Amino acid sequence: MNEQKKGITLGISAYVLWGIIPLYWKLLSEVESLAILCYRIFWSFLFMGLYILVTRRGKIFLNETKVILNDRKKTLGIITAAILISINWFTFIYSVGQGRVTEASLGYYMNPLVNVLFGTVILKEKLNRAGITACLLALTGVILLTVQTGVIPYASLIMAFSFSFYGLIKKQINVSSYSGLALETLVILPIALIYLLFFSEQGFMNYGVSTTILLMGAGIVTAIPLLLFAEAAKRISYIIIGFIQYINPTIMLLFAVFLFREPYTMAQLAAFSFIWLGIVVFAYSTMLLYKKEHSLMEK
Repeated sequence: MNEQKKGITLGISAYVLWGIIPLYWKLLSEVESLAILCYRIFWSFLFMGLYILVTRRGKIFLNETKVILNDRKKTLGIITAAILISINWFTFIYSVGQGRVTEASLGYYMNPLVNVLFGTVILKEKLNRAGITACLLALTGVILLTVQTGVIPYASLIMAFSFSFYGLIKKQINVSSYSGLALETLVILPIALIYLLFFSEQGFMNYGVSTTILLMGAGIVTAIPLLLFAEAAKRISYIIIGFIQYINPTIMLLFAVFLFREPYTMAQLAAFSFIWLGIVVFAYSTMLLYKKEHSLMEK
């Protein structure tokens, strides 16, 4: 399997997992949103530490940490990435907890458009006619959805831009996925612990057995898709990553409508149809381009 195929496979796996995560946070309805975020950070750090020890990558982790600490730009990048992903996590957890999964899915529908913007403007990646058409179709759908709500979707915008900036930073920092995630959670860990120990309404891990197990599992369900995403970002263009991401909000939207029974109108369906058509156009053009490049390589 070549690097691009591997990257696409890893990316799809990450976004499928992210798509079903709302089901997990729904099980933690008795825990306040900010506490869930802090436990997510705490257990993610412990999980990554265990992962590094079990896979015997401790030496690599320490060497990469030294390199980052000796490079001001990389240090700032890790700190910024940690802040951005924390903002994204909290906004998402809060939206799901408030029964606004549809709004959360809109944020992740916006996200690929921001990825394409960053990919073309910042990374200077080329976007062909089919890609431009796909972006315009998706943008039309997002605008229609925004107009239908009657208010500026602040939560959706925060999720879209925070994760796009996070992905851009991850793509530019030359560090292994496990070291990057371990350091990101380490940066925010002191703040998370202070909140859990001194400000949390229910105290530290003062829950029933089932809730405690779910909170511990938050580290696993957080780390695995992020590791997959980080590896995918190294292998494929940021534009392709953007469109693969539509898997995530589509799964979330289906859950919102059919499982959580959130309101969904024909006008919303029409708006989402533009987004789905954009995905089809981009996927088809990407497939044709890949086949053309593959045939040229064989010659």
